[in-house]
Amino acid sequence: MSIYYRGILFLVVTAFLGEGIEILVNMILARELGSHGLGLYMSILPTIFLIVLLSSFELPVSISKFIAEREERYHRSIMHHAITIALISTGIMLILGTLLLPFIPVFHTYHPYVRWLVIILIPVISFTSVARGYFMGRQQMGKIAVANFLRKIIQLIVLFVVFRFFKFTAETSLLVAISTLIGSEIVVFLYLVFMFIIQYQQVKKQPFSNLNRNLVRKNLMAVSIPSTGMRLFSAFTNAIQPFLIKAALVHSGITAVEATEHFGMLMGVAASIGFFPAFIAHSLLIVLIPAVSKTYAKRNFSHLQKMLQQVMFLTLGYGTIAVAVFYFFAPQLTSLFFKSDTSAIYLQLLWPFFLFHYFIMPMQAFMIGLDMIKEAFFHIIWSTVISFALILWLGSLPEWRMNGVIIGMNTEAVLLALMHYLTICKKIGVTFFLKGVLPQAKSKKQGA
Repeated sequence: MSIYYRGILFLVVTAFLGEGIEILVNMILARELGSHGLGLYMSILPTIFLIVLLSSFELPVSISKFIAEREERYHRSIMHHAITIALISTGIMLILGTLLLPFIPVFHTYHPYVRWLVIILIPVISFTSVARGYFMGRQQMGKIAVANFLRKIIQLIVLFVVFRFFKFTAETSLLVAISTLIGSEIVVFLYLVFMFIIQYQQVKKQPFSNLNRNLVRKNLMAVSIPSTGMRLFSAFTNAIQPFLIKAALVHSGITAVEATEHFGMLMGVAASIGFFPAFIAHSLLIVLIPAVSKTYAKRNFSHLQKMLQQVMFLTLGYGTIAVAVFYFFAPQLTSLFFKSDTSAIYLQLLWPFFLFHYFIMPMQAFMIGLDMIKEAFFHIIWSTVISFALILWLGSLPEWRMNGVIIGMNTEAVLLALMHYLTICKKIGVTFFLKGVLPQAKSKKQGA
């Protein structure tokens, strides 16, 4: 458990610094790109993240879970087969990306180089994912934390230097912003792969046992495929959400340019501030996946109940303070980007969206560790369908517009958090208020 708490603490501290840097990055982007350019930048990000997701094939999750559940002597065999899977998936993605990306409509409004930068990102993400999964499974969170921090600091330094000493057109400035994002991922790739090679050389010197190739691939695919499906659905819906919101706003009677500006203020300013404390939730997610997997493999339900209780109280503590600060100091916080009373109102109205997302991220780690990926997937589908329906309906009404969009977003977060929480409680044998229900009897029942 000392490794568990140290991992959380180290990730939280470095993630805090990283998120502080992220705020500075978004401030630079807001001032250099303007509200319209920031809206375009935020609109393309979900599509880039979708390509990243497909390239990673959720190997960090499946590898970390399998590594945590197995003895150290099997790790060399697991990694050998994981690298093979990464090579195959990279080859397939490169072929598909080269053939399809030039014809995807979303890239037509951006510089032609953007789609080729995304293709370069495919092998970078794929092999970085293998290293991430290994270090997560071994609970060597220091390397993950350094990698996450490197990405942010490199992006900040490059953006500051380039925009400080050079002037660009609006289109070129947007290209520079996207190029910097992808360049920071390459730096992370070089660091993690270098550290992985060093670690792998040490593993090769230790006694090892081979695992059947089909067994390893079956176990990795059992997690990677449904996890990828779940994340793919989320990434796909996140990719179309900007266009859905802007279409609803245009239907309500405002122009396409105004709709893009409002979306830029919503996601580029309000969401950037609101998700700042999520570095704690993300740190918990990274640490909890291998920790919950290992504990569940031992059928130690009393310890799982204790972990859930600690996570819920920690999240409630920092989450309540965070949204209170956002609500009462919204004008001062949004003015760090640019003067806009509208952005401050959006930040205040979105407090349920942010608060419940702080709970969702660690609960997703529980769902993965407890082998309930399918249930998590269904929860995401239901909450997204209801959210999008509300966004289209209320957002297209002239009297609601962005208020209707925000109601839809808040509803999604609340529904998803409640569905995750109730399912986890039922699985590990606790009541709604985190009171254990015969953990020993539950353990015997589950182990039978």
